[in-house]
Amino acid sequence: MRRIILLFFAFLALTVSAQTAEKADSALVSTIIIGYLSYDSALHAMPDYATAQQQLANLREAYQKEMNRVEQEFNEKYEAFLDGQRDFPRTILLKRQTELQQLMQRNIDFKAQAQRELQQAETEAMQPLRQRLNQVLATLARECRYAIIINTDANACPFIDPLLGKDIQDEVNAIVEEQAL
Repeated sequence: MRRIILLFFAFLALTVSAQTAEKADSALVSTIIIGYLSYDSALHAMPDYATAQQQLANLREAYQKEMNRVEQEFNEKYEAFLDGQRDFPRTILLKRQTELQQLMQRNIDFKAQAQRELQQAETEAMQPLRQRLNQVLATLARECRYAIIINTDANACPFIDPLLGKDIQDEVNAIVEEQAL
């Protein structure tokens, strides 16, 4: 009989405990707010973004001009080689072939280096913008008590329940633009 009474009280305690936990969980869920936005759109809305993109475009243009120049130089030397190859002695022919191969390899190396440097320049130009945007998001999350802010770029979140989440795109864009003034 004691065992039955003990089992009954244990069962009662578990039931009350489960109901209390369920109420706490539902209260917690009702206070969790999720914000969502397109990070790229917010980044593009920043006034400094256009300046950074213009600087990168100028750098790309400078590299492109140099690539065009070295390509033109190679083409001229190659045409001169083709025009004179019948008349060159074997030693000069081999020397010119080697020069052309070296020039072509230097051009290939330059293009690869230019690509790396452009990528590095883009990373460096965008880093302060990303840091500032992340600070804005962190501040907004604390002020509005967002538990999570989700980036919806690349269709990462095809559905967010409007009862549990809030589109904060306009708020973020306004704060970012206000900070620029």
